[in-house]
Amino acid sequence: MPTSAPTLAFVESPVQLLNVLEWAYAHRAAPGGPLLDGVPRQPAGGPGRPAGAAAAPALRIVVLPPTDPMSRGQLRRMAALARDEGHEVRWQEARGGRLAPLKALAALRRDVRAARTVVVGDPFSRYVQLLLTLVRAEELVVVDDGTATMEFIAQTARGERLVRWHRAGGGGLPGRVRELAYAPVSATARRRFTPSGGSGRRVEVFSSMPVTAHGAMTLRVNDFAWTRARFGPPRLTKGTDLVGTSLVETGVVDRACYLDAVRALTREHGATRYFAHRRESPEKLRALSEATGLEIVRPDLPLELIARRGPVGRTVVSFPSTVVHTLPYALTGTGVTVAVCDIDPAWLTGTASPRARGFLAGVTDTARDVRRLPAQAAPAAG
Repeated sequence: MPTSAPTLAFVESPVQLLNVLEWAYAHRAAPGGPLLDGVPRQPAGGPGRPAGAAAAPALRIVVLPPTDPMSRGQLRRMAALARDEGHEVRWQEARGGRLAPLKALAALRRDVRAARTVVVGDPFSRYVQLLLTLVRAEELVVVDDGTATMEFIAQTARGERLVRWHRAGGGGLPGRVRELAYAPVSATARRRFTPSGGSGRRVEVFSSMPVTAHGAMTLRVNDFAWTRARFGPPRLTKGTDLVGTSLVETGVVDRACYLDAVRALTREHGATRYFAHRRESPEKLRALSEATGLEIVRPDLPLELIARRGPVGRTVVSFPSTVVHTLPYALTGTGVTVAVCDIDPAWLTGTASPRARGFLAGVTDTARDVRRLPAQAAPAAG
């Protein structure tokens, strides 16, 4: 990679990479908007190029892949799409051993320090927070990594340390020691994300979530314009599609209660397909298939792209999750109805974070252009 990187993006998930592409598309389309690489360019889709293509690399994207195979597979597909759009993509392993993060930091140090704009997808990531200790950029951009953006905005507004909403805390003495050792890095990251008005540094949040900027932070709405321009409109099927969630895997929702809820939704809405979250375990998915007869679909791209390409059901039912905010944008004008089923508090595990109930309710209550399912669609635990 060249030593000068005016705009540098770091992503750790397929959804983050999708939203980086949306951010780049929105900035190219904005009249008088900032130049991604410091030189003027013809708008995408100009003479001699297909829509979305660029004359030269517009953005340098560093992929810091997780270890699970589903995420890595989706990231490779998204990286191919990014290259098709004219962006430069670098695959940088930062996990898989004690020295891997330090080797990655050393490999990226020069580019991070040279960047004028840095785009990140997960402000809660410890690796991203470590990278921020090297950043000298004038502008920092946060793109969505899902509904966690809502908690990020709330925590920075209150001046709290950045902690994922579903993390219950604890972890014993070793965990507390690690937290204390890491505290200075976390505090530096929080200051970078909340600059004062006179600091000369800018922070932009590019989001589909129902959030409000605070302080010197600015907000740009992500309406999935790139996705709608690049894919679809989809062919609609007569059935209903269900969207899976990793709330069981993160320890928030009881597995048996989740199976009961999916079984009830399948029966009531005549669902035929279940789009699995990339973090759902194979064992749970097998149990779902056996209990419901649903066709389990393991998407090779983020659901927003899968739905936009089609085919997709005329109704898409989800539990409180990112897609109840993003799919209405991605599927605008297609005739698809997005519906959301509340999480019954009785489904929560004993180890779920105290914030889980309120956070999940907020995800549902603030969703735009979705249909709230009747109460009987959310079966009682047991």
